[in-house]
Amino acid sequence: MIYVYRNTKIFYKFIDKKSDVTNVYLHGWGANHKSLLFCQDHLKKQNSLFIDFPPFGESDKFPKDWNVFTYANMVISLCQHLKLKKLNLIGHSFGGRISIIMAVLCKEEVQKVVLVDSAGLKPRRSLWYYLKVYTYKLKKKLGLDVSKYGSCDYLALDKNMKKVFNSIVNTHLDDFLPFIRAKTLVIFGKEDKTTPIYMAKKFKRKIKNSKLVLLEGAGHFCFVERRLEFLSQLEKFIKEN
Repeated sequence: MIYVYRNTKIFYKFIDKKSDVTNVYLHGWGANHKSLLFCQDHLKKQNSLFIDFPPFGESDKFPKDWNVFTYANMVISLCQHLKLKKLNLIGHSFGGRISIIMAVLCKEEVQKVVLVDSAGLKPRRSLWYYLKVYTYKLKKKLGLDVSKYGSCDYLALDKNMKKVFNSIVNTHLDDFLPFIRAKTLVIFGKEDKTTPIYMAKKFKRKIKNSKLVLLEGAGHFCFVERRLEFLSQLEKFIKEN
């Protein structure tokens, strides 16, 4: 189905089980709702809401001047449109950013939060990183080609979406964590290099009512690489009182 937010068409899939609680699945950057679709088969008694974040999946490809709070407000608006009162948020990577914001802004509605290899924290930077930034700025000032600088996610975007992406990755949500009241499961791949383990430990330390699970032999997509273990932890956490 389609929901229009700020003149942007948002594709979503709502599976209504007539439950009081809805599990809201929030995918990572560059993916779409299908990446987490398998979870509904293991949480059959609760409603499920899947969303394609623009410009991915079946949503509009050119959202203008969005930032991470625009995305979060879009999800909140959609949940209000669907009259959803109780929410469990399951967010992978970028979807974790949205989950963090919603857990603070929607304390009454958000019952549980699952942060899967979540982004959102200020990263530790090495000397090599700052050297690359200095080189990039110097080349840009001299009018040299800098089109190859940036991550794969960044380089795959058009000019407008690069601005959106830059805004998102430079918005750090560390200060939000102490204000999360919902029971939280932090689940990371132990070999995650994109959002390293020190981030998982910080989530655990700063979110009061939280539990940390590290999956052996898995990286940034632990829900794919260790699917059965991930589903076991997810199902146990969502179903427990």
